[in-house]
Amino acid sequence: MNSIIPMPIVVLISANSEWRVTLEFLHPSQVFTTPLGEWFVGIVETHKVVFFHSGWGKTRSAAAAQFVIDHWQPELVINLGTCGGLEGYATLKETLLVTNTVMYDVFERMGDSQQAIDQYRAELDTNWIGENLPENTRRSMLASADQDIDFRNFKLLTQEFGVPAADWESAAIAWVFKTNGVKGLILRGVSDIVSPTASESDNNHSLWQTRVERIMGKLLQDLPFYLDRFVTVQISR
Repeated sequence: MNSIIPMPIVVLISANSEWRVTLEFLHPSQVFTTPLGEWFVGIVETHKVVFFHSGWGKTRSAAAAQFVIDHWQPELVINLGTCGGLEGYATLKETLLVTNTVMYDVFERMGDSQQAIDQYRAELDTNWIGENLPENTRRSMLASADQDIDFRNFKLLTQEFGVPAADWESAAIAWVFKTNGVKGLILRGVSDIVSPTASESDNNHSLWQTRVERIMGKLLQDLPFYLDRFVTVQISR
């Protein structure tokens, strides 16, 4: 794993259950191991793609994103996974095509807290995809923190940050895209809903696991659409 092997497209898969569904969906003949995660080469219709298990949480996902960029020098990195939606702002099982990210667990007490938060904001260019998106998919901002959504943060997320959903990884991955100047795409399916008073997935991991199968299945089924769009844009340059 020391040599650089250019591959045009790498797909990062975050959580363990999401990776398991990916393996079952694509049935790779061989899976390789690195200190930062497993990976395999898959054929998605006519596209040769590296799939990498980046793991959950900001630290591991950021490290994995940097690793795949350094190792494969991809022209496009895609992250597929799930997120928690906020009641009235997101719909269960819809797909969010992420346009902007923010980390909501950055707390600065010695200086300008807003400046600290803004430092880790990132914007992702999705204009190349066009306006006609797969069914039940829309563009959206997303927030990330190393925690499941606490219903007590409902107002913070919806009003202060203006997001309809949040996860553990997207903001860290997007920041790595930004700092490397790499084209990135993040797609997150809403797996559970948090209201101002409760979260339906609290102490109910089995509920999330059940929904992951359907959500990841749709994300993987929709993947050829984005790969085709990317190749079309590259050819037209």
